[in-house]
Amino acid sequence: MADLRSDTITRPCAAMREVIGAAEVGDDVLGDDPTVQALEARIAEMLGKEAALFVPSGTMSNAVALRTLTQPGDEIIVDRNAHIYVYEGGGYAALCGVSIALVDGISGQMTPSQVKAAIRKSEGSMSHYPNGSLVCLENTCNRGGGACYDQAVIDEICRIAHDADCKVHMDGARLFNAVVVTGVSPARMVRDCDTISICLSKGLGAPVGSLLVGTGETITQAHRWRKMFGGGMRQSGHLAAAGIYALENNIERLAEDHERALRLATEVNQLGGFSVNLDEVQTNMCYIQCEATATEVVAALAAHDVQLFDTDANTVRAVTHLDVDDADIEVAIAAFTVIS
Repeated sequence: MADLRSDTITRPCAAMREVIGAAEVGDDVLGDDPTVQALEARIAEMLGKEAALFVPSGTMSNAVALRTLTQPGDEIIVDRNAHIYVYEGGGYAALCGVSIALVDGISGQMTPSQVKAAIRKSEGSMSHYPNGSLVCLENTCNRGGGACYDQAVIDEICRIAHDADCKVHMDGARLFNAVVVTGVSPARMVRDCDTISICLSKGLGAPVGSLLVGTGETITQAHRWRKMFGGGMRQSGHLAAAGIYALENNIERLAEDHERALRLATEVNQLGGFSVNLDEVQTNMCYIQCEATATEVVAALAAHDVQLFDTDANTVRAVTHLDVDDADIEVAIAAFTVIS
């Protein structure tokens, strides 16, 4: 079975399992788990920030960031296809009490001019407007086909946001995919972002966990919200050890996932009944437009030992990861060929 549903399905390799079992642990809620502390210090250094906070999931990392950087009644600015808006259960409203200004970006990416136009301020509006206080970027852009922001665009959006007294949060669930593609260092990529969420359990291959990164003051505040949201973990050094292993061993190999995704996209794009925007296939995702309904395509592929998800009525998504090899890509290409 070629499982292309998501890069979240990866399983720890034998070496990762060894470091999980051998990890030195304490009680992280009490602040004395040395392996968690080592993971947090490592990612903070990699991103050029002061501190980090280990949390169970990327959704919680984003929620904690939003709650830390906004006040109820504020407004956040995001792309219409952003994970924060589409896939996090409305947490921005339920947990943070903020409204949302949606921007129609291209391939999941907002332009600086769009961001500038979307920021509303209560001051000067006779209190009619909410207070736009946070701009949220996503890199790579999941529903943008895995495309990456140009660094100059990130820099300009951050400048516009800060000039308007807004913070910037980077949903970097797959930030290291963008790092590998662009050649921009992690610290440079997020230099002007106030907080960054990093997911360890996607392409990096750890079983659980994300990290919120920012200033020491911000992370101290975020620690309180992690507690209130139920994200405090005890002997989580076992999970943190997997994260350290992932950061040490699984970043550069992301290039292999990108090559396989592009091969699949290129081959499928040549088949009748399917099309792919190859300009968006920059990392490990392949969004495939189907003439048939997506549910029919998913079922037909499953009959040929290929699993993937539909994302709308006529689109399916294939995601490569460290548990997908060249043989799996050939199986997928053959299955698409048969049903085309």
